[in-house]
Amino acid sequence: MIAKEHDIVVLVHGLPEHGLEAGDVGTIVDVRGEGAELEVEFVTGDGRTVGVATLEPTDLRKLDAGEILHARRVSA
Repeated sequence: MIAKEHDIVVLVHGLPEHGLEAGDVGTIVDVRGEGAELEVEFVTGDGRTVGVATLEPTDLRKLDAGEILHARRVSA
């Protein structure tokens, strides 16, 4: 996956240490090492940060234009 800052991405597996589940949507906030590491921020609907994680491109996929977003409650 070729990624750049501000891309919207989908987590492909859960990150329980961050309170995140597979399918959660985040935004790339930093690209490191020519795309080898991606810092991704996950927020609630009102903009509170749930987690920021440094991930590899294989941990994510781009959000497809034909997908619908889904909401779930978190304790952020």
